Amino acid sequence: MPASSRILVVRLGALGDIIFTLPAVASLKHSFPGSRLTWAVEPQWAPLLEGNPFVDRILPVHRGTPSGLLATWRTLRAEPYNLAVDFQGLIKSALVAAAARTQRIFGFDRAQARESLASVFYSDTARSQSAHMVDKNLDLSAKAGAASALRVFPLPPGRAESILPAGDFVLASPLAGWRSKQWPLEHYRALARLLRRELGIPLVLDGPAPALPILRQVPEAVTHSSSVAGLIYATRRATAVAGVDSGPLHIAAALGKPGVALYGPTDPARNGPYSSSLRVLRASGAATTYRRRNSIDESMKRLSPDEVFEALRNVLRERPETAPAPPDALVS
Repeated sequence: MPASSRILVVRLGALGDIIFTLPAVASLKHSFPGSRLTWAVEPQWAPLLEGNPFVDRILPVHRGTPSGLLATWRTLRAEPYNLAVDFQGLIKSALVAAAARTQRIFGFDRAQARESLASVFYSDTARSQSAHMVDKNLDLSAKAGAASALRVFPLPPGRAESILPAGDFVLASPLAGWRSKQWPLEHYRALARLLRRELGIPLVLDGPAPALPILRQVPEAVTHSSSVAGLIYATRRATAVAGVDSGPLHIAAALGKPGVALYGPTDPARNGPYSSSLRVLRASGAATTYRRRNSIDESMKRLSPDEVFEALRNVLRERPETAPAPPDALVS
């Protein structure tokens, strides 16, 4: 493929999945430095890509209205692409790739695409033997022509959106992710007490504005309302994080933040934080499932506040005097 080629990548959402795709997209751009790379993404996640040095254009995909769909289709058809890569593996994402003017569409094969019918739209498919989703995405980018794996997670600086403690604090996003992956609110209440009593550090609970009434059910913690940009800023400010398998945790991993990652029904080997700065806790005997249940998984309830606090205390003791740097840019 010529260096001056045009590349379309499709990863519409969600937050954590976009984080997992950043190295693969960087690898594509790095391998074709003169190329023009466009990322098709749902508008609410576009702030994650602002200022990304490996993305030349952000293409918001408006699927909510017929007029929005038509505008997106016209934008996709406005210029030819040498290739498209669908990192999402859903019919909706494959349709976005197919709408572009390109003869080659890369995606995961039928057995690994999230919706097997999506593979019908692909001219070239990849079957990855890697465990983690970051590495699976890197395998797909290699199939599309990336000559080396660039393991970087470029994120914007974010912006302050509401008041945060002036000093040290631990950040958590209790309502992020599916209900079955969440940790009980009463456990956050107990953790907040332990952090205040033993370490003199407040727990900050972050969420979008509509979530504030629920977060305020934990009066022992500080509540913080933010958009994606505000979440990135708050994560950069945090001393440590306590996260579940969700986008906010993976932002913390991308920034090299110390903390603990609480896992239950999902497998850390596949969806865990892609960083050694976070210590993974998973209850023994937790059964792996990706079914989106409407109640908190029993394995998450078995992770006690005392266990999480002790892990956090150890992480805080081990942290360097200066804030940890983001994960190294590794090229292989």
